[in-house]
Amino acid sequence: MPDSLTIATDPFVWFQDWMNEAWTHEPEDANAMTLATTTPDGVPSARIVLLKGADARGFVFYTNVESRKGEELAANSRAALLFHWKPQGRQVRIEGRVERVTDAEADAYYATRARVSRLGAWASDQSRVLPDRAELERRLATYQAKYPGEDIPRPPNWSGFRVIPERFEFWQNMPFRLHDRTVYTKAANGGWTPGKLFP
Repeated sequence: MPDSLTIATDPFVWFQDWMNEAWTHEPEDANAMTLATTTPDGVPSARIVLLKGADARGFVFYTNVESRKGEELAANSRAALLFHWKPQGRQVRIEGRVERVTDAEADAYYATRARVSRLGAWASDQSRVLPDRAELERRLATYQAKYPGEDIPRPPNWSGFRVIPERFEFWQNMPFRLHDRTVYTKAANGGWTPGKLFP
């Protein structure tokens, strides 16, 4: 595993090493990440989502595609991710373009969710105005009656997005704010060009 002063050749390997270590210190939400998108007129918005897949193809999260983030990604298919692991004094920033996952990928992940979470995907008009909490509970009860067993299809407006990195930054806390920052940018040949940044 590279330390903070080493430049690794593959940023995906470095990320996975740091993620694996983060899970030992943050067993609840080591996969929590800030997702930043923009409105069609360039206003930024950010929220925490959970990373549900990471490999050489990119970084995957799932959501209602008609939610605010889904609509913003439809208008501008570029996004930024930020992981912050305070116990290790580390951050990873990722920027890139975004694509939808395949239906097969979305179906496979959806099937692993708890039953109530799957029903909730049907019941919630994510990001839309909710008159009161009771309305959500009524809608959930409706879908519980409609799908009484475990066979619950994936809603057509629920899927995943994959952020395909074009830039990584690995940030390691160092004494006296002389932090170590390693950046990778996507090269024309498909590889990665590494470098260091002033803290």
